[in-house]
Amino acid sequence: MPGPLLVFAGRSNPHFAQSVCQTLSTAPAQIEIVQFSDGEISVEIGDNVRGGDVFVLQSTCNPGNDHLMELLIIIDALKRSSAGRITAAIPYFGYARQDRKVKPRVPITAKLIADMITTAGADRVLTMDLHAGQMMGFFDIPVDNLYALPTMIPYLRSKFGVEGVTIVSPDVGGLERARLVATRLDNCPLAVIDKRRSGVNRVASMTVVGDVEGQTCVIVDDIADTGGTLIKAVETLIKAGAKRVVACCVHAVLSGDSRARLRSSDIEELIVTDTIPHHDLESSDRITVLSVAPVFAEAMRRIHSDDSVSSLFS
Repeated sequence: MPGPLLVFAGRSNPHFAQSVCQTLSTAPAQIEIVQFSDGEISVEIGDNVRGGDVFVLQSTCNPGNDHLMELLIIIDALKRSSAGRITAAIPYFGYARQDRKVKPRVPITAKLIADMITTAGADRVLTMDLHAGQMMGFFDIPVDNLYALPTMIPYLRSKFGVEGVTIVSPDVGGLERARLVATRLDNCPLAVIDKRRSGVNRVASMTVVGDVEGQTCVIVDDIADTGGTLIKAVETLIKAGAKRVVACCVHAVLSGDSRARLRSSDIEELIVTDTIPHHDLESSDRITVLSVAPVFAEAMRRIHSDDSVSSLFS
């Protein structure tokens, strides 16, 4: 077994890191991060990490490039301090949507990020709800991809029940995720939206495949970004006869004017997690934030003790 478990927190989501440490009954390890006037970042590890089992908690959310660079520098500092094992714990993995070539002469940025994390010195990666599962194959080190749905499903069951509920996938690519939720909710009916895009973050048309007449529709997706797809999906479902529409999105990116657009839409509730920090979301009566810090903490405990992580979701 590796040395003592140590948790280092980057600056992307300190509240999440604090919650994880509280669950593990440990204090965050000492680290000093300084950003110079020209934007460069300097890191100094304050604790002895020699032989330790080290976890670096850092979401690569906005500003994604800064947080990514900070993660890489922390990993390098730990590697040069003789840490026994380094796990990059990344609740929200930015650039995950750039996982393939959709046209000629474009990068596969997600693969590049995977290579950078490995080269920096990470021995394994712990993340949650990757946009595309095949991204795990981009790494030459072990990857544990956690799921937020087991946290969300009890909330859905307690608030909306299973009668008159239809689970909706916002596109064909998310059908497997939606089917999992429908199965866990006593095999609720399933619908999918056929989505046609006219450009980046622009949806041209949507059509509902499935019967949603008089139903409480629960849209299940991994990311809520600009809100364009989500809002158009809500409008499409309402036009198709849905009684009300709620949405479960793991990662609340919520960029641009998405919050104002969501407030003016017909969505009844948006259920998200705390993989990305939004301290003001808790005051919103239409956005519910569920914490997945206990899931991360338990996964970290199991990795440290060489127990099964996948059994968390059996």
